Amino acid sequence: MAAVRTSPVSCRHHNQSHSLAHSNQQQLTRSAPVPLGSAMAGRACWRSLAVVVAVVGAAAATAVAEPQVPCYFVFGDSLVDNGNNNGIVSLARANYPPYGVDFAGGPTGRFSNGLTTVDVISQLLGFDDFIPPFAGATSDQLLTGVNFASAAAGIREETGQQLVRAPPSPRPRSPANKLDQEFKTYVRTYVNGAACMQGGRISFSGQVQNYQSAVEQLVSIMGDEGAAANRLSQCIFTVGMGSNDYLNNYFMPAFYDTGSRYTPTQYADDLAARYTQLLRALYSYGARKVALIGVGQVGCSPNELATQSANGVACVDRINVAVRMFNQRLVGMVDQFNRLLPGAHFTYINIDGIFSDILRAPGGHGLRVTNRGCCGVGRNNGQVTCLPFQTPCPNRNEYLFWDAFHPTEAANVLVGQRAYAARLASDVHPVDISTLAHL
Repeated sequence: MAAVRTSPVSCRHHNQSHSLAHSNQQQLTRSAPVPLGSAMAGRACWRSLAVVVAVVGAAAATAVAEPQVPCYFVFGDSLVDNGNNNGIVSLARANYPPYGVDFAGGPTGRFSNGLTTVDVISQLLGFDDFIPPFAGATSDQLLTGVNFASAAAGIREETGQQLVRAPPSPRPRSPANKLDQEFKTYVRTYVNGAACMQGGRISFSGQVQNYQSAVEQLVSIMGDEGAAANRLSQCIFTVGMGSNDYLNNYFMPAFYDTGSRYTPTQYADDLAARYTQLLRALYSYGARKVALIGVGQVGCSPNELATQSANGVACVDRINVAVRMFNQRLVGMVDQFNRLLPGAHFTYINIDGIFSDILRAPGGHGLRVTNRGCCGVGRNNGQVTCLPFQTPCPNRNEYLFWDAFHPTEAANVLVGQRAYAARLASDVHPVDISTLAHL
């Protein structure tokens, strides 16, 4: 499993006292688990005051105050990747125009025209800078959190591997304690030597490895493992995995046989079992306040509408039904973790429900177009995703989807706001991120 560090993004903190990119190169390519938990903290820079004001709104006073939590760590896929795939040989990259057309930093690797949901959440938590990608993070960014997300990543190791090929990477070293033994058991059971970055993406297990490898530097900076553990226990962690395990695995029979080997119920059980082990690894390394971001209505994306919907409007129910089976297991997972893990505060963000509410009355949410990408090619602008230098639609704030798969900034703001402060009781279980921050 390879921990991957690529070139730094352009939007960076200007007072960098020391770069980790060179000093950690050997450590981060061997990806060794280390004690406690990890953080490669960060901030890349806010540059759009207008967007900040629009998102934060009445909470503007928070912008000049201390953040509600000391750090924020992000795990996920292309929905929240903000540059970790930029240095990877992969088709799953977005560091070219017109991606970022409405983002002050330009095309940074975000798969949207502007902000992602985690950008919005970090603003609402009171951070004055963007949480930077793990790739190229510096030592002075260590304490406030980083983004480990990688486009095309999944819970299963093979998910997304059709996008490119990459050389295999070393397996982790032997674990040092009992909790690490659980993680090694997971690797032996599910990975079987597969590379965490095979196919040009960093799978969830690879992201967990990166999180673990960073802890040595956090402990070194803080000078004490107990102090590091205490800090991590106050941080927010958001984890959003599973979309690619359906889009780029289960429902892609030309490349994967999971659809024929598992029923939807069996597949949801398999994903949940793997996910549980990796989330327990995060907990064993210090994560206590964890928001599990559910999988959205994949069957309503422009790509699925273009390829599988009879009229290009009706969502593909068989996909959404399968995804909901996985989401249901996330709710049970949250309850189990909160009951069994000392000090744990897990919560579930119901993206499927939030998405459904938006689709029921898009106009009431300021949206007009829900079945087409703003930028793309073919039916629904979804058969081929947004191409380099393609001219996107001019009224991006009225579109739900930016490209064949990913939401616009307008949609991300809506979702991010409701993840932070639930609008409906069904948006979260049991609490929203605002409440989680104060537990």
